[in-house]
Amino acid sequence: MAKDILIIGGGVIGLSTAYYCARRGWRVTVLDREAAGHEGCSFGNAGMIVPSHFVPLAAPGMVALGLKWMWNPESPFYIQPRLDADLFDWGFKFWQASTAERVERAAPLLRDLSFASRACFEEFAAQPGNDFGLTTRGLLMLCKTQHGLDEEAKFAARANQLGVPAQVLDARQAAALDPDITMDIAGAVLFPKDAHLTPGRFMAALRAQCEAAGVRFIWKTEVIKFTLSPESYTVTKARFSRFHERTSFKRKERRIERVIATTGEFSADEVVLCGGSWSPLLARELGLKIPMQAGKGYSLTLPKPPQLPRLCSICTEARLAVTPMGGALRIGGTMEIAGLNEDINPVRVRGIIKSALKYFPKFAEADFEGMQPWRGLRPCSPDGLPYLGRTAKFANLSVATGHAMMGLSLGPITGKLMAQVLAGERPEFDLSLLSPDRYA
Repeated sequence: MAKDILIIGGGVIGLSTAYYCARRGWRVTVLDREAAGHEGCSFGNAGMIVPSHFVPLAAPGMVALGLKWMWNPESPFYIQPRLDADLFDWGFKFWQASTAERVERAAPLLRDLSFASRACFEEFAAQPGNDFGLTTRGLLMLCKTQHGLDEEAKFAARANQLGVPAQVLDARQAAALDPDITMDIAGAVLFPKDAHLTPGRFMAALRAQCEAAGVRFIWKTEVIKFTLSPESYTVTKARFSRFHERTSFKRKERRIERVIATTGEFSADEVVLCGGSWSPLLARELGLKIPMQAGKGYSLTLPKPPQLPRLCSICTEARLAVTPMGGALRIGGTMEIAGLNEDINPVRVRGIIKSALKYFPKFAEADFEGMQPWRGLRPCSPDGLPYLGRTAKFANLSVATGHAMMGLSLGPITGKLMAQVLAGERPEFDLSLLSPDRYA
């Protein structure tokens, strides 16, 4: 039976969900707060597909490292000091989640989701007209120091144990693997199953496929509130004897009847919240608790770089991502926790440039002159895992958000799983760790 699906959010998660729902023959409408051509978080990122990233952001040592970095405005991680109860709550939950036990539980799931998502990308790329620069040469984790290489080698051993191939390389071996670029490094770790693409081209292809399947897009539309069905209860009476009767009350599930937005009112059989960093604001309107902080990231795209690598890479100590995209080169990174603030901080951008020059000596500051930095807000849950699945509070509400830096990488598999959830099917992966109700 055809369903009416209303998706709130037109980023990679929303579009992926729309795509897989439309493939089932359902009627799909996507609402987005931005204009059609707006390049949000799904467009300016590093474009990496990374099965190697099976450790969530909340991991042992991250709290101490974050505290060290946060006092340096040019560091990879920075929290803007502010009195904010939501920030303190998120930080406390982040600390609670940063344990080895939680990471061990999450790693196999993140690994499986990433491999499945890569398969979805390959399937999508095989369709006519879907050329978005998918490149499956792997990823290099570049290590500036021997200490960094030793630590990354430990991670590589763990990756191999989990079935994620990894190879430790010295500086000479890394240079031979990517001879088109000069690197000042102690060595690297190669993850051959990682890949990369051009995000803008992928989003354009995904949107085109959605439109061809009949998905309706309504842009520049901000959700204001929701109309809910009234609460009701069923009464059950059980008589055990003439002297004893038990009465139980069972609450019926509530439904979202209408979504009130700036461009009108919308109704659907199913509502999917894919609002990225703005999801907690909408969740609050529904009485849901979805802890989240917006992690601002920046990127610079050089149209004519002095050197162009064959492989994408991450500068481990600097947490810097470097991705070739056609003849251009995108360099980006940082995690800036500053609320829903989309202003560009020039200090953060300067930190990216300084870090890039340390790893790639053939580059100069002049190569970045006149470049307009891009920025985007990544939705970060406290435990580093996305929120994915139905919420128990409403019979027709599902949530897909909180992917942090993994939004693009996990986008297709998220959309596929959401379609399975909405169809009432058992998802192909156990999503209990990702429940949107885990902080309720």
